[in-house]
Amino acid sequence: MTAQESKIQKVALVTGAARGIGLATARLFIEEGWLVAVLDRDADELQKAAADLGQAVSPFVCDVSDPAAVDRIIADVLSRFGRIDALVNNAGVADFGPIEQTDFARWRQVMETNLDGVFLMSQAVIPALKETRGALVNIASISGLRASTLRVAYGTSKAAVIHLTKQQAAELGEYGIRANCVCPGPVRTKLAMAVHTQDIIDAYHDAIPLNRYGTEREIAEVIVFLCSERASFVTGQVIASDGGFESTGVGLPALRS
Repeated sequence: MTAQESKIQKVALVTGAARGIGLATARLFIEEGWLVAVLDRDADELQKAAADLGQAVSPFVCDVSDPAAVDRIIADVLSRFGRIDALVNNAGVADFGPIEQTDFARWRQVMETNLDGVFLMSQAVIPALKETRGALVNIASISGLRASTLRVAYGTSKAAVIHLTKQQAAELGEYGIRANCVCPGPVRTKLAMAVHTQDIIDAYHDAIPLNRYGTEREIAEVIVFLCSERASFVTGQVIASDGGFESTGVGLPALRS
């Protein structure tokens, strides 16, 4: 890296950044000296998050499943910052239920955000990433690595994100663009703790070799590393940040109820 390049302040675009892993990722980017465009469709929560993060961020309200809105937002981000060095496709929705009760409307609702959104955002940002020889990091899930109960739409969408990441790595490498995928395991978010019963918590602890949930910060550390020059020869990889959960098998009976 030249002295001139070292003075350039890099720009990350993080979707689903109003809360959870996305918010933790934005905060860590800022700590490492990046400027951050934070994007979410929840305008109120996004404004609160941006106010908390300070002057290094700019908020952008967008539904990543809307092609026209995505194109506008990428143009707005480039107008504001002049460059994009990393895109973190974190925006996603969860919908858990039996296969028989998952109608097409529920299926499409999950796919529109979890898969279509990743595709649309990535496609729109490719020209900018060519200029910076930047990085894509897509957030999937251990539910995309192996089947589990009640996750027909969610797990399938995340499995597709994993393969999309590999396609991106294979095709965009010639431009110096790296693409990697992070698959979080159970994470101690406010939402998870609100809906997980004690039986589910105990079952996860028993099944995870590290015997605990992960934290949002721990997932963010992996994401930011993959966007950094420290991972300059890493592309096409799928990294489970899950305390070893993916290595130990499937099927927690407590989750079926």
